[in-house]
Amino acid sequence: MGDESKSMEGEVNDNIYFSKAAVTDAEVNLEHHNPPSETHLYRKRWIMVLLFSSYSLCNSYQWIQYGIINNIFMRFYGVDSFAIDWMSMIYMLTYIPLIFPVSWLLDKKGLRVIALVATALNCAGTWIKVASARPDLFPVTILGQFMCSVAQVFILGMPSRIASVWFGSNEVSTACSIGVFGNQLGIAIGFLVPPILVPNVDDLDKLASHIRVMFYITAGVATFLFVLVVIVFQERPEIPPTHAQAAARQISPESYSYTASILRLLRNKAFILLVITYGLNVGCFYAVSTLLNRMIIEHYPGEEVNAGRIGLTIVIAGMVGSLICGIWLDRSKTYKQTTLAVYLMSLVGMVIYAFTLNLGHLWVVFITAGTLGFFMTGYLPLGFEFAVELTYPESEGTSSGLLNCSAQVFGIIFTICQGKIMDSFNTLAGNLFLCAFLLIGTFITAFIKSDLRRQLANQQALAAAALGRSYVQDHTGTSLLPSTHM
Repeated sequence: MGDESKSMEGEVNDNIYFSKAAVTDAEVNLEHHNPPSETHLYRKRWIMVLLFSSYSLCNSYQWIQYGIINNIFMRFYGVDSFAIDWMSMIYMLTYIPLIFPVSWLLDKKGLRVIALVATALNCAGTWIKVASARPDLFPVTILGQFMCSVAQVFILGMPSRIASVWFGSNEVSTACSIGVFGNQLGIAIGFLVPPILVPNVDDLDKLASHIRVMFYITAGVATFLFVLVVIVFQERPEIPPTHAQAAARQISPESYSYTASILRLLRNKAFILLVITYGLNVGCFYAVSTLLNRMIIEHYPGEEVNAGRIGLTIVIAGMVGSLICGIWLDRSKTYKQTTLAVYLMSLVGMVIYAFTLNLGHLWVVFITAGTLGFFMTGYLPLGFEFAVELTYPESEGTSSGLLNCSAQVFGIIFTICQGKIMDSFNTLAGNLFLCAFLLIGTFITAFIKSDLRRQLANQQALAAAALGRSYVQDHTGTSLLPSTHM
C-alpha cells in the first residue's frame, strides 16, 4: 500500500489511544476473565445513513435553486446578478462562523440532537420561502435561504461521523460516500428541477405562481423528513461497530476538551495541508456551480434548461465518482495515492472544460462537464475519510468541519473573483483562474504525509483480540470464538 503501509509501521503520536500497550491490556483483562470488546453491525445502520442522506439532499437542493435560474430571479425580484449569487454564497458565509459552535454541540449532545436541529431549521426556512413568492419580498426569501444555510452547518460535516459511529471498518468509506451522495443528489436536483418548474415567462403573476409551486414542493418534503427524523433517527448503536469506536466510547466526556482537540488538529501538519487542498478543490466546485448559468448563457443564449442539465451531469458524474472512490478505499486503503490521483484528474478535467466551453457545441460541454464532475465532486468523500485517518481519535465532526470551513472560505473568494474576472474579461479567463489554484492544490497534496491512525488502531485492537483468544485457549483448553452478527 505504499506510503500507507510505511506509515502504519512508523511511529504513532500521543493522540492515539491504541498502542502496543493494548496487547498488554488485553492480557491483564483476560487474567480477570474479561474478553476483548464486543462489536456488532446492525442492519438499521443503512436506515440511519439513508435518512441522513435524504435530509441532506433536501437542504443542498436549495443551495443552487436560485443560481441555476439566475436571470429569472433577477427579473422577478428586480435585483442584479450579484445579489442572486449571494443566495448561494450565503450557504458558504454562514458556515464559517457557525461550524465551531456546531462541532462543539455535536461532541456534547450527539448525532440525534444535531439531526433534529438541522431538519427543523431546514423545514422553517422552506416555509418562509413559500411566503416570499412576491416581487417585493426579496428580503423575506433571503431570510428563508439564511435559515436553510444555517441548517446546512448541522449537515455538511456529518457523513464521516455517521459512518464511524454505525459502520464496520471495511465499509466506513462506502457509508461516508453514501452520506455525501445525498448532498450531491440534492445539488443535482437543484440544477435540474428549478428550470423545469420555473419557466422564463414574461407575466410576473404567472412567474410568481411557478415559483410558489416550487417552494411548496420543497416545504412539503422538508416537513416530511423532519417528522421522519423525530420518529426514526437514533443516536448510536447499543454495541459499537468497531474496536476503534469502542475505544472512543471509553473516553469520558469530562476528560474531553473541544479547544484542546482543535489545537491538536492545528498542530497536525498533514491535516492542515489536507484542509488547504480540500478547500481549494471544493471551493472551485462551488464557484463553477454558482456561476454555471452565467457561463452557459454567455455562450449559448436562451439555454437555461440545458444549463441545469449540464449542472445535473456534473453532479451525477460526481456521485458515481464518490461511490467508486468510497468502495475503492474500503478495498485498498490507499488514501494518499487515491486522493492525489483524483486531485490531478480534477485539474485535467477543469483545463479541458475551460478550453471547450466556447466551441459552440453543447454536447461537447456535457461530456467535458461530466468528466470534471466525476473527479471534482468524487473527491469529497476522499477528503473526509483521509481526514479521519489522519486525525483519529479526534472527533470526525471537528475534522470534517474544518475541511468544510476551508471549502466555504475558498468558495466565497473564488466565486467573487471568478465572477469579476468573467465580467472584465471572459469565461475562459475565469476558468483558468480556477485551474491555477487546482494546480497548486495538486502539488500540496503530493506532500501530505500518509499517517493512517484509525487503520493502525483497528489493526492493533484485532491483534490484541487475537492474542486474547490464544491466551484463553492456552490456559483453559477452550477456543474462544467471536460471535457472528448480522
